[in-house]
Amino acid sequence: MTSLSFNRRMTEEPSRGLRPLKRNSEMKYPSCSLRLNNNNILDLHDLHKTVSYFLAEPSQLAWLDLSFNSISHIDKVLCELRELRVLYLHGNSIFLLSEVDRLGALPHLHSITLHGNLIETNKAYRNRGISALPQLKTMDFSAVTRQERVMAEIWHQSNSRIRSNKLLKS
Repeated sequence: MTSLSFNRRMTEEPSRGLRPLKRNSEMKYPSCSLRLNNNNILDLHDLHKTVSYFLAEPSQLAWLDLSFNSISHIDKVLCELRELRVLYLHGNSIFLLSEVDRLGALPHLHSITLHGNLIETNKAYRNRGISALPQLKTMDFSAVTRQERVMAEIWHQSNSRIRSNKLLKS
């Protein structure tokens, strides 16, 4: 996150939902989810600092909403969130499909949203996502089917061979 966005957000109270927000003695929230959507976040460099600021147990973060920001890259800091299960990145500015591969380091990630990013226009978008994240159950709020897994595996094998052939010819 940009420091401007980060510093501004630290002085604001989180919006209240239907239930009152509880805090521990350190004024941190005993939660495993965090909504940072609609904040004009440009990058995720300070994500760990933000998560630690708000949550009592930052290492237990399982659900993260970063949708509708201005994020253009999937920063490796996301891969440090080892317990992450749900990640919303829709409505951002991610333009390199290969960046999704980084998220393969998250062993429990089972739901992701990436629609509304420039990568969505790539023909291989869904195959690449399912191939890179084989444990996914849902992508873009849509269940990943057995047939899609088979097609993603075929796509992956085909592209691996193409890349290998190009390297051999070089």
